[in-house]
Order: sequence, then C-alpha cells, then structure tokens
Amino acid sequence: MPFSDHADVVVIGGGPAGSTVARYLAKEGVDVLVIDGRESIGSPLQCGELVPSNAELCRLCPDVPEIAELFQTPEAVVSCRVDELHVIAPSGKRLAYPFEGVMLDRVAHDEALVERAQSLGARYLVGKRVDQIGADYVQLRDGSSISAKIIVGAGGHNDPVRRDFWDEKSLKIPVKFVLMDGYVPDALEFYFGSLAPGGYAWAFPKKGGANVGLGVQPAMAKGANVNTCTDRFISRFSGDAVFKGAGSLPMSGTIKRFVKENYVLVGDAAGMVLPSNGAGITIAMIGGRIAGQVIAAHIQSGVPLVEYERRWSQQMGKVMRNSKRSFRLGSILFRCPDWVINMAFNRLTKPIIWRAITCRRMFWIV
Repeated sequence: MPFSDHADVVVIGGGPAGSTVARYLAKEGVDVLVIDGRESIGSPLQCGELVPSNAELCRLCPDVPEIAELFQTPEAVVSCRVDELHVIAPSGKRLAYPFEGVMLDRVAHDEALVERAQSLGARYLVGKRVDQIGADYVQLRDGSSISAKIIVGAGGHNDPVRRDFWDEKSLKIPVKFVLMDGYVPDALEFYFGSLAPGGYAWAFPKKGGANVGLGVQPAMAKGANVNTCTDRFISRFSGDAVFKGAGSLPMSGTIKRFVKENYVLVGDAAGMVLPSNGAGITIAMIGGRIAGQVIAAHIQSGVPLVEYERRWSQQMGKVMRNSKRSFRLGSILFRCPDWVINMAFNRLTKPIIWRAITCRRMFWIV
C-alpha cells in the first residue's frame, strides 16, 4: 500500500487525552501525528467544564506524581474559580463541602493543549476522518494512508481503535447541557433524584453565567429521556440559554486492558472517567501522560507497552476502584423514590457521601 505520510505514532483524537499523549511523545523527540475529524479541536463543547485545582487533585489522586508539571492551565482559559460544592437532595436540602474547583473555557483549554503539543513538535491533521485501521497504518476517508509503529485510540467513547479491536462493553450515559447567561450559582451544585434518573444534574458557575445540564441512565429513566429531563431541569433557572450541547460518558470505569499488540487506548476510549462524579478531563490527561511516556520508552529502548497498564494501576487504580464501588452503590440508592433519597441525605451520612464523590472508601472499615 502506498503511504502519503509516516509517523512513529499516530494518535486518533486531539482532545485532552490525545493532545497529552502527543505532548509527552514530542517532548521525547518521537515523531507523532494527531488526526482529528473536527476542523477546530475543542469544538463543539461537550462537557460541564469543571476540573479540580491542582491542590485539590493532589488530595483526590495522591499517588499521581508531579501534578503541577502535568496541569499547567493558562489563566486565559479559566472562566472562574470556586471554593464550595453543594450536593442537593430532591427536597432541596443542601450538603455543603469545601472544594477548590476551576471552571474552564473548555474550547480554549483544548486549543491550548494542542498549541503546547505543537510547540514541542507534534503534528496535527484536522478535518480528517478515519476510514480503516490496519496493523501498521491508518487510512483516511479521503483515500490517504499514514503508516505508524504505534496507533493510539483517543477518540472518545466511539473511538475507531476500540471499535475495531476491543469487544468489551461500557455503560454509556447520555448527557445534555446548556451554557446559560444571567444565572450564576454561588457554588458548584450537584442535584440527585428523579430529575436525573441514575445520574445527576449540575449547575456550575461561570463568568457571567453557568453550565447547566444532566446525565441519566436510560435503564432507570422509566419512560423519560435525557431530552425531557434536561428541559425540565433547565426550566428551573431564569437565565438565557446561549449554547446547547450533548455528549455521552463511559461510566463503568476503565476497561480491563489498554494495550493490544501495537494498539493503545487512552481517555474516554479506555473508560478513563470516574463513575462516581463524572470527572474525565484531568483523568484523561493523567492517562495521556503515562501512555506518552511509556510509548516513547518503548520506541527508544524497548520498554513493553503493557508498562502503561502497570503505571496506571499504580497511580490511579485505587481511585478508580473506589469510584466504581461508589457508583454501584449509588445506582442502587438512585432506584429508590425521592423520599428515600431525601432521608439518605442527612448530617450523619454527609461524610460518607463526600467520600463517595471524592473516590475514597465510603466506609472506613471495609
């Protein structure tokens, strides 16, 4: 097969996971090409835009090294900073917790990640869709092909590498949201109960407005769907919706294997979303750094690619296990009527709920 280009590594998907892989490969002098079907990486917006501060992330993920080196978020992509999080029962009762959060301009954030990778030498090919993936090449819909030693799937929950070479299924939760002008919450707000069956709704403050949306488990929705649930939820607020977005989150945690032969998965494609709180941006970047470092070492000195899985388990295994456990228990609770959930949200359970949200063991003795 004639090839129009060659790279040591082809990364499919230029979001936070893919651009972080590219950043750390380029940093080590590896020739990396990122392919993305979007003309502008970061658009359209598809998430709640919340990330923890670096200090908060150190507390949440204590086994992840050099967090400040990984997350160098430019102030220009920060919409606002918050210091409190509210968990809200169906009755409206609030449980307040201290939490250092950063609300991003997500589109600008992803663009900054691309620029950082490019500054180190990573190449990008945008507006191109993948048609076929072979043992050592990626063929695009325009007929061109790029040969590569390693192919990385970082294309989200519908990633073509995972679709073609993995058969493991993940629970996917549909989400919808709006950017709203004129309504600014006082804190990060998480709503639970029948308004978001099997999931949660959110209202996150931004400069001059808010990111408001929800995700649901369709199997628990009892005839409702994400569209009607979202419309009903956003009607609570008095602001004007200036943007509407949608997406899907893999919420069953990481898949069993991230590596098959010379194929590697990272980010949403590998299930790198914390099921108990939906966090994905920072988790994808943690995985992206590990993948980039290991792939570079593999190409340069023969380190096995499965070292990526070992390092992930060492840095994030405990957090992910706790998060999956909390999600399973929460899914049982959220099948209950709202009055039961109201009773479960109280002063005595407050620390347990917080441990579940922040991916710690819910009960200290188990």
